[in-house]
Amino acid sequence: MPQMKNNLTARRVIALLLTYVTLCIAGGVVGGMFFIPGVLGLNGVARTVAPSLKVEDIDFDVTSLPQKSTIYASDGKTVIASFYAQNRTVVPLREVSQPMQQAVVAREDRRFFEHSGVDMQGVLRAFVQTFIKHGDTQGGSSLTQQYVKNVLLIQAKEKNDPIAEYHASEDTIARKIREMLIAVQMEKQYSKPEILQGYLNIAQFGRNNLYGVETAAKRYFNVSAADLNIGQAATIAAITKNPSRYDPSVPENQPEAQNQRNIVLDLMLQQHFISQADHDKFRTQPIAQTLNLQANSTQVGCQVAGDAGFFCDYATKQILNSKEFGKTARDRTKLLNEGGLNIYTTMDVHANADAMQTARDTIPVNDPSGFEVTIAAIKPGTGEVLGFGINRTYDPTADAKNDSTHTAINYAVDEKDGGGGGWGVGSTWKPINMVAWMQQGRSITDIMHPRGFYPKHSFACPGYTGTDSGWPVHNSEGGPGGAESVLDGLVHSHNTTQAAMAEQIGMCPIIDAAKTMGYHNSPINDNTLASKTWAGPIIIGSVAASPLTMANVYATIAANGVECTPIALKKVVSKQGKSLKVPSANCHQAIDPAIAQTTAYAMNQGVVRSDGQAKLAQLDNGRKTFAKTGTNEQTRMLTSGFVPNQVAAFVSVGNAEHDVYFDNKTLNGQYHNYWYGSYIATPAWKEFMNKYLADANIPIDNNYGTPDPKYMGGASASTSTDDANQASTGGNRSNNSTQGFEQEQTQAQGQTQAQPQTQAEPQGQTQPQSQQGTTSSVQPQAPTTGGQ
Repeated sequence: MPQMKNNLTARRVIALLLTYVTLCIAGGVVGGMFFIPGVLGLNGVARTVAPSLKVEDIDFDVTSLPQKSTIYASDGKTVIASFYAQNRTVVPLREVSQPMQQAVVAREDRRFFEHSGVDMQGVLRAFVQTFIKHGDTQGGSSLTQQYVKNVLLIQAKEKNDPIAEYHASEDTIARKIREMLIAVQMEKQYSKPEILQGYLNIAQFGRNNLYGVETAAKRYFNVSAADLNIGQAATIAAITKNPSRYDPSVPENQPEAQNQRNIVLDLMLQQHFISQADHDKFRTQPIAQTLNLQANSTQVGCQVAGDAGFFCDYATKQILNSKEFGKTARDRTKLLNEGGLNIYTTMDVHANADAMQTARDTIPVNDPSGFEVTIAAIKPGTGEVLGFGINRTYDPTADAKNDSTHTAINYAVDEKDGGGGGWGVGSTWKPINMVAWMQQGRSITDIMHPRGFYPKHSFACPGYTGTDSGWPVHNSEGGPGGAESVLDGLVHSHNTTQAAMAEQIGMCPIIDAAKTMGYHNSPINDNTLASKTWAGPIIIGSVAASPLTMANVYATIAANGVECTPIALKKVVSKQGKSLKVPSANCHQAIDPAIAQTTAYAMNQGVVRSDGQAKLAQLDNGRKTFAKTGTNEQTRMLTSGFVPNQVAAFVSVGNAEHDVYFDNKTLNGQYHNYWYGSYIATPAWKEFMNKYLADANIPIDNNYGTPDPKYMGGASASTSTDDANQASTGGNRSNNSTQGFEQEQTQAQGQTQAQPQTQAEPQGQTQPQSQQGTTSSVQPQAPTTGGQ
């Protein structure tokens, strides 16, 4: 019985083959389509093959193949990273060297230019060898058939159709017949050069999903496909028979890869594609010596982007989270990995590199403190994110869990964009209070009379009844301090003055101003701002914000009141050359330019005045500087500022995962009992800004920051610093000078939930005083709770 079954099978195969051959020779593709279901019925596979006859449903356009997407910096030239499911760059045939074309034809289908899609001699030879002589199985597939097979496989994978994928690769006569039928029809619709071009772009030429001749040329020899010589072409053409075994980049594969290369050279000689001299020349070359391997050409994703890894991760999140690139997350992922996109980002090479270097200079990656330094930079008036700095190595692999110096979390951005839960921002919030004050028609020369305690309803406004209980607040020297102007309240960074301002205008205008300027909390689904359940300390930065959000708030002040949504994508071009829609920055006039200018003026006063808490932020070469420092709960050190219309940057220092106090800490070799933003965050901000401004050749323009008279109590816009200083009363400033510290300390007691508090900043020093490994020679007064 087994023998009879074998004979029956052989007869069926012979009948199937001869019937198909007769039909093809008779020119009967149409006839073949008419008769073939009956023939296939002999072995019960008609249902498998019949659908394949709808050739018009199969897209053989080479540009529709999955291609890698490439991300570029803002200069349009610097490659940040590539993404792909199949590492492929499609090129036209004219950009493939003649030796490469000849090598593939010699290796795969020497009668390619003679047959009409099916090499009947090859089919008969393979049939006799496999079924008559019972030798090794031979395929006999023409180059056109191989192209068909690859297209069917790719389309099955893209449709996530495992059944179609199986039928496209199963080792059966039915599959061969299917490929033959389609191949013959293809040859009627496409020219030989078009088919050869398709094959060269679709074939697998190595491990690690390496597809297409252009990618192979770059990988193995660091040249384009147009520049491949005879030996290189033969090496690549040999790989397709067994991509894993013949990949020459694997040392143990090289002996066999060289043998296969030589076989191709022999075939090229037999086909008269090359001379005997060239054959002998390239045949004697050790394959290892001919390679010029490019390691990164087979690596994918942001992990190979180096210092641009964090920005790369942020940029890809903009694609994966934006419906402009697909209705579902799966559609967007597919587009990124297979769409052949050219993605042009906003990343400034100088800004990103300078931010990363500054972060490491401030606290080295392996510093025992384990503290993170995070920097975000944005271009005012555009929304363009320029770069990030984090003293960590970007690493999305599982290995990062075992190495605290590696992470895939970008602590500079919101949680939905791959960041963390946000940072308390301390006194860097206070310019928002000043904006809200002026929006209510008030002057920054108005005198405040702060208290040390504010009852429950002190900050009430429509829909908001106040804090759950009263808010005790004081400055670092103890008590509420004396009366002073709103301007001096910002220059000195007094918390009690901020509370007095909020009592007069209510909490709602402050929150509204924050949102108008681009502020929001970092955690996903955080409804704090909308809930109207705010506690008093929110007006001194007890929030959870990303550094990028705060940089963007400052960018609004720096752009004459124009607020933009941060963006990472300038342009995205499809593989067909079409520009795709990208998320908009939605730039708009958010606050009155006069308010932006006056706020900038007040911030600059904090830098230029001898009693200003931000004086250590002064930039090089006399550049007009706008900055604000902050400290949050002795767990976060902060500084933010800008150069108008050029760059706004925010620096945060601390433990990004959980609260760790700075008390008695040694950071990068410096020890202090108490740390302040001006000790570490301000020098970092200044270093980054000076580096970037110099590297980017940004000219000095000191014309920004002219206060509007209507917000200066009717005084002239040319009001002198001394005149502005006179707005302060009660001798509070002299106390500050004696104390030598900026007042930023608050105590939020009696709240339903514990609220972060800000700390004091040192005053009256030209630079922080510290000693390597010893206690600072000048120590700030320790903040305490209660009525110090």
